[in-house]
Amino acid sequence: MDTRTKILSVADARALAADRPLALVTGYFDVLRASHIGDLSSVSERTLLAVVRLHPHAILPAPARAELVAALRVIDYVVIADDREVESLVTALEPDRIVHLEDADVRRTRELTEHVQRRQSS
Repeated sequence: MDTRTKILSVADARALAADRPLALVTGYFDVLRASHIGDLSSVSERTLLAVVRLHPHAILPAPARAELVAALRVIDYVVIADDREVESLVTALEPDRIVHLEDADVRRTRELTEHVQRRQSS
């Protein structure tokens, strides 16, 4: 399956207000790490919508991050959204579960950047 078919527009994502349980996971997913798999797998018993949030200091552009997340087997759909769109998605979809990974994503990116900088100065 072409993972890009799992990437929805915000309007298409709103149509997921479905008859089945929905878990919504938000994050920057700027650096995709093994810990993301654990975080996402813990909610994968439901239809899983991952929201790649826009971030001004991201290493990768949002479409590239969305493709990386869509390539994960545990993800059913991905949407790229800004903060207002995330709020309206939550209101429209009324997900059974919401998991916010933004703080962890910022921390992971900072740790990776520091690690690379230390290795370069060694």
